[in-house]
Amino acid sequence: MREEVCDVVVVGGGGSGLAAAIEARIAGASVVLLEKNEKLGGSTAWSVGSITTSGSPHQRRVGVHDTPEDHFRDMPLFAGDIVHRDNDELRRILCNEVPDAFRWLLSLGVRFFGPMPEPPHRQPRMHNVLPNSGSFIHHLQKHARDIGVQIRTGMRAEKLITDGRTVHGVEADKGQFRAMRAVILSAGDFTNDPELKARYMGEREAKVEAVNETATGDGQKMALELGARVVNGDLALGPEIRFMAPPQKTLLQRLPPWPVLAQTMAWSMAHIPMALLRPFIMSFVTTALAPSLELFRHGAILINRNGERFCDENDQPAYALAEQPGKQGHILMGGGVAQQFSKWPHFVSTAPGVAYAYVPDYRRNRPDVFNQADSVAELAAKLELSPASLERAVSGAPGFDQPPFVALGPVRSVFVHNEGGLAVDLQHRVLRDDNEPIPGLYAVGSTGQGGLLLKGHGHHLAWAFVSGRRAGRFAAAD
Repeated sequence: MREEVCDVVVVGGGGSGLAAAIEARIAGASVVLLEKNEKLGGSTAWSVGSITTSGSPHQRRVGVHDTPEDHFRDMPLFAGDIVHRDNDELRRILCNEVPDAFRWLLSLGVRFFGPMPEPPHRQPRMHNVLPNSGSFIHHLQKHARDIGVQIRTGMRAEKLITDGRTVHGVEADKGQFRAMRAVILSAGDFTNDPELKARYMGEREAKVEAVNETATGDGQKMALELGARVVNGDLALGPEIRFMAPPQKTLLQRLPPWPVLAQTMAWSMAHIPMALLRPFIMSFVTTALAPSLELFRHGAILINRNGERFCDENDQPAYALAEQPGKQGHILMGGGVAQQFSKWPHFVSTAPGVAYAYVPDYRRNRPDVFNQADSVAELAAKLELSPASLERAVSGAPGFDQPPFVALGPVRSVFVHNEGGLAVDLQHRVLRDDNEPIPGLYAVGSTGQGGLLLKGHGHHLAWAFVSGRRAGRFAAAD
């Protein structure tokens, strides 16, 4: 069991944690960063990798005039009827400071393609990282180590050390880490913790898994023990249906985060015809993204591992899928539906503003999730299911009157992220139920979302870097 003393302890090695550790170290603090996994990354490494910002060099190059105030006004357009639950003060901080955070990432070697449109934004603001989201962790980790941040992987934080009022460090499974100034919680959300999901979201939600299986709400749990509170714990992206990950990383996921490669990719995406780039982009669109629910509205059905149709596919099918054997199933479609979703305007999946994927793209790019047959019995054999069960499943379902019959899957139900972060003040200090800050304790990223609504692509990562950088500076001065 090790024992270490430093100025600032950061719990969690994703984007927000690395940003916090870097800024605290630059401000003169000695910093130890704890990560429970063997590798850094968190949900940042699992993400699509987009950041939404105004005032970027990319916008200026294409003549887009955009301001933080315009961004601030547009964000509520995503919230719909829950806009009254937003934290306007934190939204103001996000919109005002994400342009500087974006330039900071560029200075560290991270590269982007964009800006891309995403209505209801009234300006194109979405910037997609190149070559993949691993670029964030590669460049931030390198910089953190270069400036002296002490990184401890395989070290799970379990409890905050306190004298009853002030937080003084962290007890981990393999040691104790004393913080002379502050602790920063940057441990992500709780999408894969059944206890917190049942408490804040519901028993049915508790059965749904997460894209990031290590997102277990460690930061929220430790702070709750000291009287902190969670805001917007019932809100989440999902559950939604996703294809199982391929057995091996795709070409896009394997690309190294070299700036010269990213710059080459950015130039190619701006100048090379999409027809030539499409095969490359499809490796992403057919792997990381959810199938469109329009499939079900046009006649596709869901079956479970027993070959049974188990729900009304147009009534929250992701919830029902999570309750099936093995929490997995397949999407089935007849020849007419398969033909319909082989061309525009009916796509199987999409990366907004980038590309669309159709049934033939899944045949080419995801043979591990694609099966086709000229009869239901033949399809049942390929899926290793009972022909009689599959015949009953498609009986009476519209669109199954002509071959070929197509099965996509296995698919599962997942939460991508949730909004349930700890309440924080404008300096990212964790607040108790009485709205007084807990001395020595900060929270950032999803752990310290504070009621801020981050709907739309690119806002969660934007908040991760903005809140992490700010909290790192505040903690170092504590």
